[in-house]
Amino acid sequence: MQNFSFYNPTNIVFGEGQLRELDNLVPKNAKVLVTYGGGSAKSTGLLDKVKSELVKSNREVLEFAGIPANPKLEVLIKAIELVREEKIDFLLAVGGGSVIDGTKFICVAACADEFVGRERELMNFGFNPVPVDRAIPFGTILTLPATGSEMNNGAVITDGKDKLPVFSTQAFPKFSILDPTITYTLPAKQVANGIVDSFIHTVEQYITFPAEGRFQDRTAEGILQTLIEIGKKTYENPEDYDSRANLVWCSTMALNGLIGAGVPQDWATHMLGHEITALTGIDHARTLAVVQPANWRIRKEQKKEKLLQYAERVWGITEGSEDARIEKAILKTEEFFHSLDIPTKLSDYNLGEELIEKVLVSLGNHGMTALSEHGDVTLDVSREILEAAI
Repeated sequence: MQNFSFYNPTNIVFGEGQLRELDNLVPKNAKVLVTYGGGSAKSTGLLDKVKSELVKSNREVLEFAGIPANPKLEVLIKAIELVREEKIDFLLAVGGGSVIDGTKFICVAACADEFVGRERELMNFGFNPVPVDRAIPFGTILTLPATGSEMNNGAVITDGKDKLPVFSTQAFPKFSILDPTITYTLPAKQVANGIVDSFIHTVEQYITFPAEGRFQDRTAEGILQTLIEIGKKTYENPEDYDSRANLVWCSTMALNGLIGAGVPQDWATHMLGHEITALTGIDHARTLAVVQPANWRIRKEQKKEKLLQYAERVWGITEGSEDARIEKAILKTEEFFHSLDIPTKLSDYNLGEELIEKVLVSLGNHGMTALSEHGDVTLDVSREILEAAI
């Protein structure tokens, strides 16, 4: 096992009806800005419930609406300006990964005095922590299980056609309320996206190369098996509480740092997927479903031991040659995605070679030329993966 430092201070408040804890979780004297997205928080009545809890202690509550999927820098800058003008001292994100990611950026940027007017530069640090020593504290109320953003310190922000990660040690939520019943009203497409996003978060940290991280492997395998067991069920029966609760918790645990501690991680699929999303607007999870099987097929030698482990432990595949077992595991993964009505080929979106050239240019512009757990996914290898994804 590799050396690691694991730190996660987020308080998880899980279960039906836990919104009633909000008044105890937010500081009593806080001036609160509630952030949310395209309006479902209002139309479902959730926003009113949130505000009624907050005003129990006579807090001043403001709103900022309109954080879009793939949160845009230009929108977030408006929120940052509002935070500074109104001297907001607590933020509450009501939404899924995009709203939470955007809120993290707001919290960090609003305190980064040296970056005033230059907030775009905060996107240049990539996977290295942004050099700030404070941020406005914030909490979350999760409405869409997918990204794990409710229990980690990372965000992905979009500026034009650039979709880039932003990390900060100051960007962990103080708390996250995870009530599975709040997710019941999600469109089926978003539920499917969340299942696939959580699945691929897990395999990006698991299917690399052996590192004697036995606990991490078994935990990752448990997440994957659970998602397979409940995926179609919660997709088709949104008010099955037990299935939805398991999805919510799997999504959180997939990317809160636990299964990635002390083991190698890949993330090449995410980097390629981000570029496709930025160029085409296809949902993030759906680009991952296209890239991941192709990544495994092209790099099966580098990942052989873990792909064979995945085949046996997750899918129960034990017979046939090594290549046959690996291919069967990949096919089973694609079948799982298809059961959620998620395509696994670029051609399913009427995309092909013309997109590949654009993606490769973007990867080069963003310095994404040595990706993967081995750093061996060059632009040439990325081309092979994308061609295999057609």
